[in-house]
Amino acid sequence: MGKLIVIEGVDGSGKETQTELLCKYIAESGKTVERLSFPDYASQSSALVKMYLRGEFGSEPSSVNPYAASLFYAVDRFASCAKGWGERLKGDRVIVADRYVTSNIVYQTAKLVGDAERRAFIRWEEDLEYGKLGLPRPDAVIFLNMEPEASALLREGRKNKITGGDEKDVHERDEAFLRAVYESAAYAAELCGWDEVKCSEGGVPRSIEAIHNDIKEKLRVF
Repeated sequence: MGKLIVIEGVDGSGKETQTELLCKYIAESGKTVERLSFPDYASQSSALVKMYLRGEFGSEPSSVNPYAASLFYAVDRFASCAKGWGERLKGDRVIVADRYVTSNIVYQTAKLVGDAERRAFIRWEEDLEYGKLGLPRPDAVIFLNMEPEASALLREGRKNKITGGDEKDVHERDEAFLRAVYESAAYAAELCGWDEVKCSEGGVPRSIEAIHNDIKEKLRVF
């Protein structure tokens, strides 16, 4: 069996960069590696995700409850897995995913209040995707802990991933929600036992190389 590694974090935490560096590192070690990114905006399976992020169901993240929003993303992941990478994971390869099931936990838990509600949602989410939909559980989840002040710096000037324009999606234009997402991510990382990598100090991003080295140390068993 192969290995599934997930790079998780808030918007502007450097997931894309660190996923690319990790794939290069794994390939140089002689292993077969494949890179994934969710949502799969190039696929028709992400249609509901794009409608949600464009604000077609409401102008605020809370316009769509966490259970409904999670289904949009879950269907996209199921389609991606069923179209090939799930079968390839059964071989001797390492798959590195920029976001995964863990993103539903991070972003949708931010809409909930209280430990009981959050834990109930996380149980439901994991049962939905790993249980009912049969998606593979990751062998490792790396949480890029980038403080909100630092991630805001990295989001400046970033293009919209759906349109390529300058407009922000329903998440990105709500700074209060993004801060709640950061708190939700830290909560989930501790509860779910994800590996945490500090990506900023005092609101200032650490160097890309330093973060990459910490990720390699976390994954030295691979």
